[in-house]
Amino acid sequence: VQLQASGGGLVQAGGSLTLSCVASGSIFNIGVMGWYRQAPENQRELVAAISTGHMTNYADSVKGRFIISRDNAKNTVYLRMNNMKPEDTAVYSCNGGSTSAQAMGITVHNGMDYWGKGTQVTVSS
Repeated sequence: VQLQASGGGLVQAGGSLTLSCVASGSIFNIGVMGWYRQAPENQRELVAAISTGHMTNYADSVKGRFIISRDNAKNTVYLRMNNMKPEDTAVYSCNGGSTSAQAMGITVHNGMDYWGKGTQVTVSS
């Protein structure tokens, strides 16, 4: 399965962006999907994850501002980012499988863990 993220770009502080992650296969079968980000000289961190039943988990830094959603019929996961801040600047990547499942406290043993190439998000002050 391949994951393709898109929707990044340059936005002013306070603005909004929506990222999309399209999978070449069934995200329902993959299970938990998530968005991660990595800023220069920082470690990759969880932004948000969503289960097949639409339960969600967010990083404290984005709670109340970002919304993760999924459309299983379209094999697509979205990340709506509102009230963006300069510290949201990073490369955003989508994941499907065990990494995101672990972020939600779910253990999976099917060996699936897929990553897409990232999309750059830059927030100017």
